[in-house]
Amino acid sequence: MGERKGVNKYYPPDFDPAKHVSLNKYRNSHPLRERARKLSQGILIIRFEMPYNIWCDGCKNHIGMGVRYNAEKKKVGNYYTTPIYRFRMKCHLCVNYIEMQTDPANCDYVIVSGAQRKEERWDMQDNEQILTTEHEEKKQLETDAMYRLEHGAMDQSKLQRAIPTLSNIQEAQSAWKDDFAINSMLRRKFREEKKILQEEEEKDLALQTKANLSIPLVQETEEDRRLAALLKYHSLDSYEDKQKLKRTEISGRSWFPPAQAAGGKATDTLKKLGLAGKVMSPKALAGGSHITISHLGIVRRKSREGPESLCSPGESTEHGARTGGQSRHSAAHGTPQQSSPVASGDVLPAAGTSSTSCSTRLSSSLVADYSNSSSDSEVD
Repeated sequence: MGERKGVNKYYPPDFDPAKHVSLNKYRNSHPLRERARKLSQGILIIRFEMPYNIWCDGCKNHIGMGVRYNAEKKKVGNYYTTPIYRFRMKCHLCVNYIEMQTDPANCDYVIVSGAQRKEERWDMQDNEQILTTEHEEKKQLETDAMYRLEHGAMDQSKLQRAIPTLSNIQEAQSAWKDDFAINSMLRRKFREEKKILQEEEEKDLALQTKANLSIPLVQETEEDRRLAALLKYHSLDSYEDKQKLKRTEISGRSWFPPAQAAGGKATDTLKKLGLAGKVMSPKALAGGSHITISHLGIVRRKSREGPESLCSPGESTEHGARTGGQSRHSAAHGTPQQSSPVASGDVLPAAGTSSTSCSTRLSSSLVADYSNSSSDSEVD
């Protein structure tokens, strides 16, 4: 296997295989190079790993288990036929040297000098671990028959005490005897659960997209299903019922437009005159004699023939008497009398009086006042 490495071996011209045998002998060097510099003293440089936690006596620092050092290895004795080796190494934190050696009797390492062991040991018998047979006990078992018999009886009693525990352990392990079948069943169960979870996730994602929700949805429960079954959401009228009602209303409607009210034209005229919004007092509406021309917004135009020619002699006399009476009434109250004939005839005669014919003839000289002014004015 060493020849497979990319090691370049140069053989000089004076190299003689019969004389030198190898390049190491030709160069007078050891195959281990610097590691064998003290080999004449029986010391070999090796890579030593700390077997447990220790405290250095030089710097008082902790050195953990597994820290590696370049240690000098040498043989210091034998335990029966097993050699005892001692290791000397320098602390990597100070100039102190630590010496340790093997303990084949206890299968352990012992600190000779330079450090103290961190006690983390326990009694194997207290922990119910398998104990190693001591050399003296082993020798006595081989030579003493009575001791061997007693030792066998003790082992049998120990076995009887341990049988229930061993049977329980075997029963528990028998359930996992067929590893392949159990593993297949477990993987099948995992696949089914993963498929169900994936389907539920797709349904939740579709519902969130449809309802434009960004909150996580919880799993359904039996109580939720029961409450949802008790609730029924429906509109009062369906689409078909609304359409049927609309068709019935259209079919029952008249083909002709509704007839206009009797007072429609009069209302339009009042709107044009600007009197639709004016409210008349009930007293003025009850008695026709109190309705004046100013209320209707009408003024009288001067006629070319004069006021006497519009009425008959009898009517003019009656009209003059009313005018004279009004003048006297105004004089009695100190009101200045107007000489204009328009002011004296502002009050219209009541319905059913003798002046009906006169007012009929006067209507030809009346014109409507479309202005917003409420005062009487003469039109020349």
